[in-house]
Amino acid sequence: MQHFDAVLVANRGEIAVRVIRTLRELGIRSVAVFSDADRDARHVREADTSVHIGPSAAAESYLNSKRILDAARSTGAQAIHPGYGFLAENAAFAEECAQAGIEFIGPPATAIESMGDKIRAKQTVSAADVPVVPGRSDPDMTDADLHQAALDIGFPVLIKPSAGGGGKGMRLVHDESALDDQIASARREARSAFGDDTLFVERFVSRPRHIEVQVLADAHGNVVHLGERECSLQRRHQKIIEEAPSPLLDAETRARIGTAAVNAARSVGYVGAGTVEFIVSADRPDEFFFMEMNTRLQVEHPVTELVATVGGRRGIDLVEQQVRVAAGEPLPWTQQDISLEGHAVEARVYAEDPSRNFLPTGGDVLAVHEPSGPGVRVDSGVRPGARVGSDYDPMLAKVIAWGPNRADALRRLDKALGDTAVLGLQTNVAFLRALLQHDQVQAGSLDTGLVERELDALIAESAITPDEIYLAAALERLLAAEPTGANVDPWDVPDGWRLGEPAWSTWRFAADGGEVEVRIRGRAADAQVSIEPADGESAKEVATDRASAEVHGDVLTVAHQGRTRRYRFAHVDGTTWLAADGRTWALAEHQLLADRGGAGGRSDGTVTSPMPGTVLVADVTAGQQVSSGQRLFVVEAMKMEHTVTAPIDGTVSEVHARKGQSVGLDQPLAVLTPSNQS
Repeated sequence: MQHFDAVLVANRGEIAVRVIRTLRELGIRSVAVFSDADRDARHVREADTSVHIGPSAAAESYLNSKRILDAARSTGAQAIHPGYGFLAENAAFAEECAQAGIEFIGPPATAIESMGDKIRAKQTVSAADVPVVPGRSDPDMTDADLHQAALDIGFPVLIKPSAGGGGKGMRLVHDESALDDQIASARREARSAFGDDTLFVERFVSRPRHIEVQVLADAHGNVVHLGERECSLQRRHQKIIEEAPSPLLDAETRARIGTAAVNAARSVGYVGAGTVEFIVSADRPDEFFFMEMNTRLQVEHPVTELVATVGGRRGIDLVEQQVRVAAGEPLPWTQQDISLEGHAVEARVYAEDPSRNFLPTGGDVLAVHEPSGPGVRVDSGVRPGARVGSDYDPMLAKVIAWGPNRADALRRLDKALGDTAVLGLQTNVAFLRALLQHDQVQAGSLDTGLVERELDALIAESAITPDEIYLAAALERLLAAEPTGANVDPWDVPDGWRLGEPAWSTWRFAADGGEVEVRIRGRAADAQVSIEPADGESAKEVATDRASAEVHGDVLTVAHQGRTRRYRFAHVDGTTWLAADGRTWALAEHQLLADRGGAGGRSDGTVTSPMPGTVLVADVTAGQQVSSGQRLFVVEAMKMEHTVTAPIDGTVSEVHARKGQSVGLDQPLAVLTPSNQS
């Protein structure tokens, strides 16, 4: 056995921060690496040593094995922890580490190769009597082969990339008419994300539930599992809420699926922490099929850490076990020593807009407030002053809650999310709370299609900005203008004083596709208020209504109509950011409606980018005749593609973007002249 004095963390964001925390507890010096975009990132600040490894592009930094190995050598790191994503499941990198005499904290390259190729993995575990989903996974299948295989299996089918994971390159196809386009799109995305466009096809299980098992294996032949996680709540095949244990499985099925996971790990000589993923039909909970094995730590590993119990002590640090196994230590327990206690649920906080089909957002983080309390844990990589761009995955943090039972865990997580605030960009926190409160989620009646089916209802409430938010923003602006100190000149007080009746102070805010005017008379501590549309229509509230507000630090407290509400707030560049109960609002002052871009296409014929990213496809030329709904562009960001279509029938009069060009959120891509004006 060996001892590590220093370990390099070949990753970024919340997982790098989380690994560094365990290294600190183990007394091991941590080495962070960073790109240009991450110079001031949280993981860089928390590590003992940090090394710059290249430009913002992942291919030249976090995916550049040579620069990472050079950083390890120069800092004396004896081991590398890859986190997840980037090089975590790269067999060539694991082999490079071995050749350099640096321990790779993960499985051997042979295991990564066996499980990293999903086609090969299914063949390997099937030989170990692990059930697999019916399908066709011949190597090097052409598009025609895939087409025929889908017809043979019967729709619906899943087109899946052999390499990689995270739902990238995966396509659900319901009928033959869309099959060829989906195969081409899947190949393109798989090639971009993983450098490998090999695809296979398998049967789509009805009402599927995604259940995975955490395994641990050492180099001495010992393999155990730590129970299962339910990961059925997903958007675009990517998990957003996970829990342990699954509310679906009974004790007998839990034992069988755990044994199957251990057998799958043994079949490839696995060493370290890994996850075996299964698909289970909600209609047949006793029947499960192997999907794939993730040869790394999973994003959702905290829920297992919180419920796994050994010798009566709840809580296992999986990163610590990874480090100890890599150092040659045997596992300290057998399967009989392990049990599960209570329930844990995790929610992933993303910089994304659920109302725009979960498109990534971005911006400067103005302020962050993270929850705490009994049973609450936060794994976060975000800090005030950070810039969230389009270079990397949009996940900012994970909020996790443990409870003695599922109902308590859900309740604690909902409260914790209500106390979560990231100001400066839009996040999915309000959506997560709505999802947690959904009747089917509360009942544990889950499947991977639930979010898509219920999306409109889940985002409906957050789509409207209540009047009280406009009022809070105006009162914050009034408080910012009011002078403070022991000696205040009365003439500096913006209370509208004049002979006769005081004057009104007026603020205009743009939101929800319109403008709202807030009028205030008096000081913020006791003011008359009126809220009405900026077009002069009838007032929404009586002019004699009263409100008061005060500020302590970054908390704005507003009393109005018998209710007191507290907000986290920040103000920058004419925009007031407010956060409360998990929701975030950005209210721009005096912003003309003409300046507000659309989500891909406006009724005036302007086609805009729905997210910051790179133009992958530009199927448009000036003078071209197009039809409403026709594909014009494909924009990619964070390894996710979005198709931009024509909003109207007409002629392309202007083209402002070309293939390979970087574009910003709502940046004009083209302009169409309607057919009746051509």
